[in-house]
Amino acid sequence: MPRSSALSPLSVAALALLAEHPMHPYEMYQSLTARSQDRLLKVRPGTLYHGVGRLAEQGLVNVVGTDREGNRPERTTYEISANGRRALSERLRELLAVPVDEYPTFALAVAEAHNLPGADVVVLLNERLVVLLDQLEELEAGERTMTQKDIAKKYWIELSYQKTMLRAEIDWIRGLQEDITTGSLGW
Repeated sequence: MPRSSALSPLSVAALALLAEHPMHPYEMYQSLTARSQDRLLKVRPGTLYHGVGRLAEQGLVNVVGTDREGNRPERTTYEISANGRRALSERLRELLAVPVDEYPTFALAVAEAHNLPGADVVVLLNERLVVLLDQLEELEAGERTMTQKDIAKKYWIELSYQKTMLRAEIDWIRGLQEDITTGSLGW
């Protein structure tokens, strides 16, 4: 069995979905996008198919059957194995308990923003705010959808986390813009 810290974010997401119930990779992809988890990790159907194949090779998931609808290709359904449950549990414990330096590019841009005129920074941050506010609306719409579909909140609590982080960034940016515009920052 591979070390749990070797599990990629996509592997964690795939194992977590299979811990809910057996499914095929395309259903997994649909679930990830429906829950807006594609904002948390890079996911494409092909990548997910390959990732699930690697999990099967590692003994973390098992094939439970194949089916075909009409002229569509066969779909292989997988379930999480006992080793997969252990690996998922260990990795989630690591991820929840141990902070990791993630080097976000926005923090670098903020650190070096003093190299631009303050007025330009304010305009650029306005452009960022438009995108962030759109993302916040998408998350709120996703939350409404999950609520309407009566999906248990434990399956989409990251939406609340993402909304909180977006709101914090929006508030911080607005404060920075005000500090630049009023001159209190001494740009």
